[in-house]
Amino acid sequence: LRFINRELDILVSTTIIESGIDIPTANTMFINQADHFGLAELHQLRGRVGRYKHRAYCYLLLPEDRPVNEVATKRLKAIESYSMLGAGFKIAMRDLELRGAGNLLGAEQSGHIAAVGYEMYCTLLEHETKRLQNQPIIDPARTHLELPVPAAIPKRYIRSDKARMDAYRRLARATTRDTVNQVAADLADAFGPLPDKTQALIDLAELRVAAAHLAIRTLKLDGPDLIFTTENKAATTSLQPLFQDAPGRATVLDNTTLYYRPPANYLAPPDTLLAVLRKLLLRPAMPNGQATSN
Repeated sequence: LRFINRELDILVSTTIIESGIDIPTANTMFINQADHFGLAELHQLRGRVGRYKHRAYCYLLLPEDRPVNEVATKRLKAIESYSMLGAGFKIAMRDLELRGAGNLLGAEQSGHIAAVGYEMYCTLLEHETKRLQNQPIIDPARTHLELPVPAAIPKRYIRSDKARMDAYRRLARATTRDTVNQVAADLADAFGPLPDKTQALIDLAELRVAAAHLAIRTLKLDGPDLIFTTENKAATTSLQPLFQDAPGRATVLDNTTLYYRPPANYLAPPDTLLAVLRKLLLRPAMPNGQATSN
């Protein structure tokens, strides 16, 4: 109380002060033997200073007479890296990676998050949950497109390498058309109208999602033919009705391969090819009315 009332300049305390104590006048903290603290604990302690208009400082003190172990070093590097406003979520994710997610679906599931990373762990967990519930697993990342369409996010459009890679990652992980459209809307809102190559990338992401829903594993242009390779005979059979009213000729080569030869003018320029494929695949691939006309 004397410290809060500014009758004393220094408060020596245990970690009890991390429990939400708000002292606006405190602007400097020294954490002794910081390598003994957890990542979330360091973040909470650091948050006790700088709670008013004054700039604050937090010093993490390490012992000189003993080395710091590898895990503690990772914690200290994380607390140093994530010092900006709103860093709490990133610190929580990093803490989860360092400590493991615990026992989620049985003892054998515990601790593997550190080996594969948080996002991959969540993906594997989602797939395993769907498998146990006999639900279809839609993974557009397994669908490969080989089409002569220039598509990219130019550096002049998003100058930050981190933001550009994050956009690529979001598109690669999208499993629905709505998610792809949300990425496009976010990019336009943050960086302005999409360049032609970036719009083509969005269109290809939509096609990959649609192809995944139709169990298409590869789609490539080989000379005058579009070649569709599917997971099994049932998927190939379900593709055939899509080409009944389409100009050109569709031929089933075997149980997992379908050739479609459209009119020559459908294959060039690239935007025409994209429009043809969108018309063929997008509407039938999206269940429950998710597809919209374009």
